[in-house]
Amino acid sequence: MKVLIADDDPQLVRALRITLAAHGYDVIAAAEGAAAITLAAHERPDIVMLDLGMPHVDGIEVIHALRGWTDVPIIVVSGRTGSSDKVDALDAGADDFVTKPFQIDELLARLRALGRRAGATATVPIVRFGDVTVDLTAREVLRGGVRVHLTPTEWQMLEFLARNPESLVTRQTLLKEIWSSEQVSDSGYLRLYISQLRKKLERDPAHPRHLITESGMGYRLVLDPS
Repeated sequence: MKVLIADDDPQLVRALRITLAAHGYDVIAAAEGAAAITLAAHERPDIVMLDLGMPHVDGIEVIHALRGWTDVPIIVVSGRTGSSDKVDALDAGADDFVTKPFQIDELLARLRALGRRAGATATVPIVRFGDVTVDLTAREVLRGGVRVHLTPTEWQMLEFLARNPESLVTRQTLLKEIWSSEQVSDSGYLRLYISQLRKKLERDPAHPRHLITESGMGYRLVLDPS
């Protein structure tokens, strides 16, 4: 699997090259945003890993540029820790966000999750987690082989999370997808429906393992929690 690293820190890039190569990844790199966009167009990587604070063209601009023509998974690896930076990156189209400094095991786990998403076949739109099966074509949810009734809104929320497994989906994105523009500031809707989904799909709704809240940012559907 080919990973494009876009970061202007040569020591970090060198370390990631060695580590990722040892885990079977083919690594290409760019030191600034415009070069990253060009390299992505020519090399067609399977995953893009980028910093936000690159010279000339920053990471947010790179994400916007890439999302104009590709749905390649993008993971932001940045020293910026503010929630607004994370939300901006995710709203621009990033799939995940890791804060520097990071544990390499965590980064590798995030890459594996994105790799599974990138390699998933679109011809079999079935998503499974725990004892739950979500059939995106039939619009059907089974738990332990028994059909689960979802309201239309519950289905919309689950469907969006299931189409973006392992990725953090911001509250703003869900609100825009599901409700009309005049309601996008009210995240109480999301808390209500995620609670209902947990009651129907989680073994222990009070301690969810799959429908996870990312505090201050949004939600993530975790298929195979460790």
